[in-house]
Amino acid sequence: MELNGGQSLIRALEMEGVEVMFGLPGGAILPVYDPVLDSTIRHILVRHEQGAGHMAEGYAHATGRPGVAMVTSGPGATNIVTPLADAYMDSVPMVCITGQVPTAAIGTDAFQECDITGITQSVTKHNFLVTEADDIPLVIRQAFHLATSGRPGPVLVDIPKDIVDPTHPRSATGWDWPTDEEVARSLPGYHPATSGDPAAIERAAEMILAANRPVLYVGGGVLKARAAEVLRELAELTDIRVVTTLMARGAFPDSHPQCLGMPGMHGNYTAVTAIQRSDLLVALGARFDDRVTGKVDGFAPDAQVIHVDIDAAELGKVRRPDVPIHGDCRLIIEDLVAAVRRQQAAGSTTPDRTPWSSTISGWQERYPLAYEAPEPGDHLKPQMVLEHLRTSVPEDTILASGVGQHQMWASQYWTFRHPYTWVNSGGLGTMGFSVPAAIGAKVGRPDRMVWAVDGDGCFQMTAQELVTASAERIPVKVAILNNAYLGMVRQWQEMFYEERYSEVYLSPDLPDYVKWAEAMGCVGIRVESPEEIQPAIDKANDIDDRPVVVEFRTDSREKVFPMVPPGKTNDDIQVPPFQAGGEVGTGEGGH
Repeated sequence: MELNGGQSLIRALEMEGVEVMFGLPGGAILPVYDPVLDSTIRHILVRHEQGAGHMAEGYAHATGRPGVAMVTSGPGATNIVTPLADAYMDSVPMVCITGQVPTAAIGTDAFQECDITGITQSVTKHNFLVTEADDIPLVIRQAFHLATSGRPGPVLVDIPKDIVDPTHPRSATGWDWPTDEEVARSLPGYHPATSGDPAAIERAAEMILAANRPVLYVGGGVLKARAAEVLRELAELTDIRVVTTLMARGAFPDSHPQCLGMPGMHGNYTAVTAIQRSDLLVALGARFDDRVTGKVDGFAPDAQVIHVDIDAAELGKVRRPDVPIHGDCRLIIEDLVAAVRRQQAAGSTTPDRTPWSSTISGWQERYPLAYEAPEPGDHLKPQMVLEHLRTSVPEDTILASGVGQHQMWASQYWTFRHPYTWVNSGGLGTMGFSVPAAIGAKVGRPDRMVWAVDGDGCFQMTAQELVTASAERIPVKVAILNNAYLGMVRQWQEMFYEERYSEVYLSPDLPDYVKWAEAMGCVGIRVESPEEIQPAIDKANDIDDRPVVVEFRTDSREKVFPMVPPGKTNDDIQVPPFQAGGEVGTGEGGH
């Protein structure tokens, strides 16, 4: 079969099962866009390359399949660096194809040339510069294998223009689709771990059965391993309480009686304090992030640690585990379940954990998530908005978030009952993530309702992608919590910088979000009073032929609590002032 490099690239993507990709054409990648016209792959034309990357991430979060983005060289490639870094931090499978200047021009400072493989070396799992058209099928197979196996992550493939340009002799190629064995042989140093050490698993099971105050500390790796079902089996078998990190929300149902919710700087009091007082932490696909641990030398001081991770570099990186287990989280949890059952059958028993359960119940009763009800004339409480939204949508709704106060409130006040329903930027903390990620999630799961919760600061960074959503008939829904500030920065300035508010004020009215939404082909709605919240959400939910943007005017004075102050231990967790004084909160609260 005689093909050119561009045709070979698109055929390789089709062979990998790619159904959709997100991108923006330009000079260096232009020859690849011609065979897109004849392809079965749906191409979503974005308005900025950053949007393409975040859409690919949202697609991957929601479906578990690798997201694909394709952009041109130079500024097109540098514009997608932030999504690559975001995907790398959060272990999101993604393949990014970038155009490059012709091979002979590389290194000459040609028009729209940049060393994108050099630039992205530290924020990709691997990257390739392809120099021969014949290599394209193998490199694409390698890219997808690397992105989706072991610890998932982004892989970049840089394609010089001459090897895909049908008018250039160097683009002439045949077609040879590599076998799995050929792909494995071509990556001789890459052998992702799968099963864990049996002796370590047996020791872990012994510790689990012997612990008085155990906690399952569940991270995003449980979702990447598709291990939510077996996690629930382990939790119910051992009757251990579960905390789910920001990246693991939905891995264990918030409605389950053993679920304590989210730990961390803005986790709920019970989740944070249960970890602190535990005598055994079973860390599953979690990496002891600084936002979870607080000051490391004060983190869970009395706890032994079992740490399960697919990435050996995570074991002992922050906290030295008593039992490290390297391997695939799902397989190891399955083996843990089997080991616990064997030891129980052999007569092993657990100590009486009634005092631990009573202590946890006391914290839950004393310090629920709560907020003070608004006074007449106040702006809306953001927590109230989220509670209305939470109870007005199907329970399998996919919720995407930006980064900041609204992200923390969304994680706190939503009730996640299903895995893969929470799409957010955890490690990198990328403002502007929400809108394009929600679009990608909706493309991947058109059967699901998708809401993006965003702040006014975040929304202004990538809102142009709602033009993409309108043009492509992707009916996402966006809730803007407009408090006229960079809210989380304002909170820190209020609490730690003596209320010296430096460069955080935006404006409640500039831009006009309703007019902006309408200009982008969306329905725009503004909500300013509590009685308008529910009708606006109901109206948005009823619209399914275009995107909807609902602006909620929220109280800029509202802060995210609980909070572990930076540089402090989790023992220094601060609750809202009205709880610290012994009163019961007036908000509904919940996990």
